[in-house]
Amino acid sequence: MNFTITPIGVIHTPFENLEGMPIQPSGALDVTGSIVVDKEYEQGLKDIEGFSHLILLYRFHCSTGYDLLVKPFLDTEKRGLFATRAPRRPNPIGLSIVRLVERKGPVLTVKDIDVLSGTPLLDIKPYVPAFDVKTVTAAGWLEKSQGRAVSLKSDDRFIETR
Repeated sequence: MNFTITPIGVIHTPFENLEGMPIQPSGALDVTGSIVVDKEYEQGLKDIEGFSHLILLYRFHCSTGYDLLVKPFLDTEKRGLFATRAPRRPNPIGLSIVRLVERKGPVLTVKDIDVLSGTPLLDIKPYVPAFDVKTVTAAGWLEKSQGRAVSLKSDDRFIETR
């Protein structure tokens, strides 16, 4: 079954190129960006100012193709795609949790954003600790390397060269 998803806005950040970007929001601490929601969806932002954090769902618009085994940024071994956060996926959808700084009409200013500028925004959801924070008992192969995401930057490994 195929279906269509229409973007509701655009994400703007200081990151104009994939190479050298933070690989996770934890590596983008205090990086400021803006989300411009299309005018037709602006009313849906009512009451969003009451939340400190937002979940952004977006399309990896520069991503094409995918491999089911990938070498992720935080490892030297190939891993199953769905056990990674690699951007080249069958459905190139990304997720980031960001801090909301302010709203001015259809524009949200956010911090801790690790997204390429010009990225199509698919949806916004409020981050609610009572709903979203889980007690994690295992982080799989990332157990030992997850802390490195704070300083590791993107390279060209997920840019399709075929």
